[in-house]
Amino acid sequence: ERKALMCELSDVFVALPGGFGTLDELFEIIVWRYLKLHDKPVIILNEGGYWTKLLELADHIQHEGFAHEGHRRSFSVAHSVEELPALVRALTARPPALALIKERI
Repeated sequence: ERKALMCELSDVFVALPGGFGTLDELFEIIVWRYLKLHDKPVIILNEGGYWTKLLELADHIQHEGFAHEGHRRSFSVAHSVEELPALVRALTARPPALALIKERI
């Protein structure tokens, strides 16, 4: 129920460095996007290479034939916090309020 509400209220999803709870939410929202339960952008913030091993694993899973390439296209990657606003603008018709507030500061 909490994840469904999160999905309903969000314009875009950004996975920050985190632990198993973050992974659970990230994979669920990626699968929901792949299943076309939403069409909102999903971005993994790979600041300092935090998620590099996860991204390599995703590529490996696809290469081994256990995931369709559409799964990998279900999310984008930003390599720094500074990249986020431009990536959000590129992936959405209008940036979420947080991106607008950050740009004005």
